[in-house]
Amino acid sequence: MLNNLKPTVGSRKESKRRCRGLGSGLGKNGGTGNKGQNSRSGGGVRLGFEGGQLPLFRRLPKRGFKNYGHKEYAVVNLDAFNSFNDGDTVNITSLIEKGLVKKEFDGLKVLGNGELTKKVTIEAKKFSKTALEKIEKCGAKAEISK
Repeated sequence: MLNNLKPTVGSRKESKRRCRGLGSGLGKNGGTGNKGQNSRSGGGVRLGFEGGQLPLFRRLPKRGFKNYGHKEYAVVNLDAFNSFNDGDTVNITSLIEKGLVKKEFDGLKVLGNGELTKKVTIEAKKFSKTALEKIEKCGAKAEISK
């Protein structure tokens, strides 16, 4: 019956009611002890603090450097474009839809590995020299997108 429904035993846990009298088991100081930094409101130390000793993350040497101007391109070889039909316009979104590229990154770069047999229009940010030669030789078009 609906009026007799109860949650299974152990699935619901009652919250601890701190500082609600000595009989609660967490009375008086509520489990934080008598005095000191951790008994105060807002007490405790920040992450990585070692009591004034030079912290580990500052003791370790810094390695390498991060070039924030670096661009990462989604790279595709020419033979991947053979799965499209003649006359199609191929760009990064159509490659993502077909599953040939996982995500957009900073643009598309076409490399010249393999042979191109379809006459497609390829829109990309960058082309390698061999890719451009093979695209022109096949009769397809290469457009540099922004």
